[in-house]
Amino acid sequence: MSARKTVEHIKNREISATDHLKTCLKNLEQTKHLNAFIRVFEEKALDQAANLDRRIQKGEATGPLAGLVVAVKDNINIAGELTSCGSKILNPFKSPYNATVIDKLESADAIIVGKTNLDEFAMGSSNESSAFGPVKNPHNENRVPGGSSGGSAVAVATGSADVALGSDTGGSIRQPAALTATVGIKPSYGRVSRYGLVAYASSLDQIGTFGKKTDDAAFLLQQIAGYDNLDSTSADIAVPDYNVSLENVKGLKIGVPKEYFAKGLDNEIKSGVLSIVEKLKTDGAEITELEMSSTEYAIAMYYIIATAEASSNLARFDGVRYGLRKGDEDGLIEMYGQTRSEGFGDEVRRRIILGTYVLSAGYYDAYYKKAQQVRRILKNDFDKAFSACDVIVSPTTPATAFKIGEMVDDPLAMYLSDIYTVSANLAGICGISLPAGIHSDGLPFGIQFQAKAFNESILFKLGNYIENNL
Repeated sequence: MSARKTVEHIKNREISATDHLKTCLKNLEQTKHLNAFIRVFEEKALDQAANLDRRIQKGEATGPLAGLVVAVKDNINIAGELTSCGSKILNPFKSPYNATVIDKLESADAIIVGKTNLDEFAMGSSNESSAFGPVKNPHNENRVPGGSSGGSAVAVATGSADVALGSDTGGSIRQPAALTATVGIKPSYGRVSRYGLVAYASSLDQIGTFGKKTDDAAFLLQQIAGYDNLDSTSADIAVPDYNVSLENVKGLKIGVPKEYFAKGLDNEIKSGVLSIVEKLKTDGAEITELEMSSTEYAIAMYYIIATAEASSNLARFDGVRYGLRKGDEDGLIEMYGQTRSEGFGDEVRRRIILGTYVLSAGYYDAYYKKAQQVRRILKNDFDKAFSACDVIVSPTTPATAFKIGEMVDDPLAMYLSDIYTVSANLAGICGISLPAGIHSDGLPFGIQFQAKAFNESILFKLGNYIENNL
C-alpha cells in the first residue's frame, strides 16, 4: 500500500495507526540483524499512535501524514534524543532542538519510529564506516546497502518504515536507493531546510526522502520542502503539488551523456538502463546525445570541495562542547588531539586531513580554488544540457553492491562508486534513483534521472510513468 493510501486508510479508520505501527515494528524486529537502526523509539511511537487513534475516533483534525511511519537518519536532530552521526565522538550528545524537517513531520502527525545507521558523519559510500557497525543489504546480507544513508534505505526496503529521511552530499540517498531497490530523491539545493542537519559539506548537503515507490518519496518531500528563515541557504521558491501523474512521455526530451556510459560501467547495468531509455523513446520521448566533458573531473573536484568543507565543519568536535572528551588532564592541545583521534574513525580522519591540506597556505589556490572554478564549468555544462533536454539519464552506480569489507583498504576505488551522483550536488540540481532491474548476480541496480534546479516535479512524473507503464 502506498504512503498516501496508508494515511487515507488510517484517517478513514479502516486500519488503526497502532496496528500499522506494530506491523512496521514487527518487520523491524525480524530484520534487526541488518543493523539498519541505531535507536528505536518503540514506546514513544506507540504512545503517539494510540493518541492519534483517539483523535481520529473523536473526529478531530489530523495532519497530512497521520499515522505514516517514518525513519530518520541519525545526523538529523530530534529534541531530547541522542544524535550520533554514526560516530563515537558525539556520545552521549542529546539534541536540544528539532531540525526543521522534524518539526514539519511532527506537525503533520507522522510517527518517527527511530534513528537509522549511517556512515560516520555521512562520509562513505557503503555504510561500513559507522561506529555502530555496517548495515547489511537485505537482498544479500554479505553485501553493502550503499551509503551514507544505507540505514534509511534498508528501513524502507524491509517495511520497517513506510518512508525515510536521508541526506545526500554526493549520492548518499540515490546510491543506497539503487542498491536496495527503493526510490530515493536528492532535491535541489535549498529546496529543503538544512537547519538541524549536522553539516558535512555545507554547499553540497541536502535532506531528501526514500520510498518504496516514486509517489511515496514525493508524498514525504511535499511535507518537508519549503522556505525556512532558520536556514540562510533555503530558497524562497513555492513548492508545487507533487501528486501529479504523467499520462504520456511524448515530446519529453531525455539527454544521454556519452560520458555516463563509458569505460568502467557494468555491461548489464548499461544494457538495463539503455533498454529503459529505448522504451521511453518508443513511447514518444525524444532522445538527445549529450557531451559533458567536465564529468571526468567530477570526482576529483568533489573530494576536494567536500573534504575542505568537512575539515571546517568538523573542527567544532573538539571535546569541549559536545560528547566525548579525552586527555583533558594533559592540557588543551593534548585534549584536542586525543579526543579527535579516538572519537573519529579512519574515514573521517582521512577526509579531515585531506580537507585541511587543500585549504592550507600554498595549496589553497592549486586545489580548493581550482576545484571551485571547475565546479562553475560543470554547472555551465548542466545549464547548456538543460537548454536541450528536460532530464538527463544515467546509471545510478557503476556496479551492483560490493561485498562488505571488499573496498575498506582501497578508498579510491570506493570513491569512484559516486561517479554518476556527485555532479548533481556540485551543480545544485535535483536527481532521483529508481529501480531499473535485477543483475545476473541477483542484486538490484538503479537508473538515475537529473533535472534542473527546483524541477523535482518532472522527476516524480517520469518515475510514476516508468513504474506504471514499463
